[in-house]
Amino acid sequence: MKKIDFSLILPCYNEEEHILKSVKTIIDTIKHLPYSSEIIFIDDKSKDKTRTLLKKIKTLYKLPIGIIFHNENMGRGATVAEGIKKAKGKVAGFIDIDCEISPIYIPLFISSIYEGFDVVSAHRVYEFNLFSFHRWLASKIYSYLIKKIFKFKLNDTEAGYKFFNREKIIPVLKKVKDNHWFWDTEVMIKATLAGLKIKEIPCVFIRRKDKTSTVKIIPDTFKYFKNIIRLRKELVNESL
Repeated sequence: MKKIDFSLILPCYNEEEHILKSVKTIIDTIKHLPYSSEIIFIDDKSKDKTRTLLKKIKTLYKLPIGIIFHNENMGRGATVAEGIKKAKGKVAGFIDIDCEISPIYIPLFISSIYEGFDVVSAHRVYEFNLFSFHRWLASKIYSYLIKKIFKFKLNDTEAGYKFFNREKIIPVLKKVKDNHWFWDTEVMIKATLAGLKIKEIPCVFIRRKDKTSTVKIIPDTFKYFKNIIRLRKELVNESL
């Protein structure tokens, strides 16, 4: 069996609008890497044609590709965690398949892990325009709250672009309780508490206007605050 150096997890949920174009961009980057690579697609029970398109993608490319189909919606965090656990590479990373942060950063993230970092996460730098202003503002407010409440110097816990030393992050994943969007924040905070070496890399974030967002502002914001309170209580109780 061929040794795998790098595993890329691509969580999918209703991606038919852009998946073919995005995957081509991603693979055009990966195929030139000096590492043996695999891609693991995990479809979290999409309601559109994503599953059909994933089957087509597997026939189009020679790169090792694995596809997992969920029979029920598990949540983005649970999907990424599953991919990391199934990955074969020393480096296991995931990016949002909409490529709002370009795949061009992938080589830098991988090399950072091989240089000795355990976790490498994107720090989103927004291309300023009125269309993405609310995302920029929400990101800044959230970052301020996380720093204030948890006292950690993390600039952007929520970016969907994180790479890990797989062996080091597996024990941390077992302690993460959220299975949805808050997973990113929780894994970063618990990785910090575990003493893992973390690096944040500034990456340009360009909001795509040609896709439908799966983010639901009001209910998702409520869930975030609920999880922040839950995690804060959990950490306080552990310190007693």
